[in-house]
Amino acid sequence: MTGSRPDPSAGPDDSRNPRYHPPRPPGGHRGEHPGMANYPSSPSSANRWLPPIDKTHGPGHRTDAHDHPPGGIGQTAGRPRGAAGRGREMGTKMYGLFQRAATADGADKSGLTALTYPVMANFAADSAMAVALANTLFFAAASGESKSKVALYLLITIAPFAVIAPLIGPAIDRLQHGRRVALAASFAARTGLAVVLIANYDPATGGFPPWVLYPCALGMMVLSKSFSVLRSAVTPRVLPPSIDLVRVNSRLTMFGLLGGTILGGAIAAGVEYLFALFHLPGALYVCVAVTVVGAFLSMRIPKWVEVTEGEVPTTLSYHGPTETFRRLPESGMSGKTRQPLGRNIITALWGNCTIKVMVGFLFLYPAFVAKSHDASGWEQLRILGLIGAAAGIGNFAGNFTAARLQLGNPSRLVVRAATAVTVMSLATAVSGNLYVAALATLVTSGASAVAKASLDASLQDDLPEESRASAFGRSESLLQLAWVAGGATGVLIYTDLWVGFTAITAVLILGLAQTLVSNGGDSLIPGLGGNRPVFAEQENRGTASAVRE
Repeated sequence: MTGSRPDPSAGPDDSRNPRYHPPRPPGGHRGEHPGMANYPSSPSSANRWLPPIDKTHGPGHRTDAHDHPPGGIGQTAGRPRGAAGRGREMGTKMYGLFQRAATADGADKSGLTALTYPVMANFAADSAMAVALANTLFFAAASGESKSKVALYLLITIAPFAVIAPLIGPAIDRLQHGRRVALAASFAARTGLAVVLIANYDPATGGFPPWVLYPCALGMMVLSKSFSVLRSAVTPRVLPPSIDLVRVNSRLTMFGLLGGTILGGAIAAGVEYLFALFHLPGALYVCVAVTVVGAFLSMRIPKWVEVTEGEVPTTLSYHGPTETFRRLPESGMSGKTRQPLGRNIITALWGNCTIKVMVGFLFLYPAFVAKSHDASGWEQLRILGLIGAAAGIGNFAGNFTAARLQLGNPSRLVVRAATAVTVMSLATAVSGNLYVAALATLVTSGASAVAKASLDASLQDDLPEESRASAFGRSESLLQLAWVAGGATGVLIYTDLWVGFTAITAVLILGLAQTLVSNGGDSLIPGLGGNRPVFAEQENRGTASAVRE
């Protein structure tokens, strides 16, 4: 194709100019099929699980009519008239914008787009369940019901997850095939639980029997967190060649927040309001629909996410020398090979877990503060709305910023983020002011997103490719467990604002201390700190696998 060659009349300097790009074929980008995303023309990729590009779209691929957008809509010649026509035109443009964002950077060919849709469904299912159970589970306890009873049933809901969460990561390591099925099963099981809740709904009270509510709430939480862990293990398999894991995870979170939490939550709230006129749990019907669609979309993820040949599981502990070391020859090895996490990763994990404790605390504690002082409904709404808005703005801003940061020293960023969260928690404890608590929530949400992106960068840069899926699964399990610990603290602690934040600040100071010590190459906990090399070699469980050079 002559259109892809430099123009000789452009001059000798143009082709050597780093900003110079040859003209692109009409309808697409260099080396791609017209109408597809800007997938790189080079078949080489850091993701060895992706199939060669030319197998999907070779040079002889023909251009079909469906490769081009349909004419008429949005064009001058056939522009529809009237409000309905303009609405359809706007809807088409919005859908086109969404499709371009979802398939950018070759995501449609790598399988990232196929993973994006189940992630959005997972966020939407969580939002629908939150709307469905908000009155029953969190905020509308009877006026005579003491906090101890509310705390008891929330603790019953949360405590078992603290036992289950550490088992999810190792289970993924043993799941050699069927990851797509596991993702779909997490949706299907939630469909069943939502149907059980619908079947036991009491129109007279607008609630559910306790023996149904608590197990279903626990099951929903476990299945949602399990999906998050599974998604983290699958993501490295659908990584497009032109972007890194940090941007991929930020993109998935942004799509989940916008398309799942915000849009899905708004739809669930609207349906809940309309169905309430007929004494039906409308948000649960939305949850059923979303989880059914999510199960279907999970099975459309490409098959190469199932390939686990050559994977080396990761381990949090480290028992080798702190200096650079080498592996023994393969003949001297027996037992199972493991990949220890390096110093930067461990530092980032400790910092992220510290921040997640605060995130979990803020998820439950403001609801108890709002309920504890016999405040009016509007006062409760003001407290929860202020905290919720701060969390949403911080999360959005943090993910937006993380996607554009140059993460040259990820562990340092994590240390700064954990320090900022601890300082804001301390400021809230000293002041006991609701607006300072809202500011702390804003900082915590933003810092959580930046710290998570830094952890992703460390996992990508400091680990061999065959261990990244395992590392993402295990790290996500730890973060979920830290979230549960923070939530449990919010349930158990007294509901005076300064008391609660004083207690959580004490926990954060311990976590920050371990983060700082790990970043300096030491540890408060033997084997689980930074007294290890940045790039750790593989170890073997059966023998002394490492020796000093």
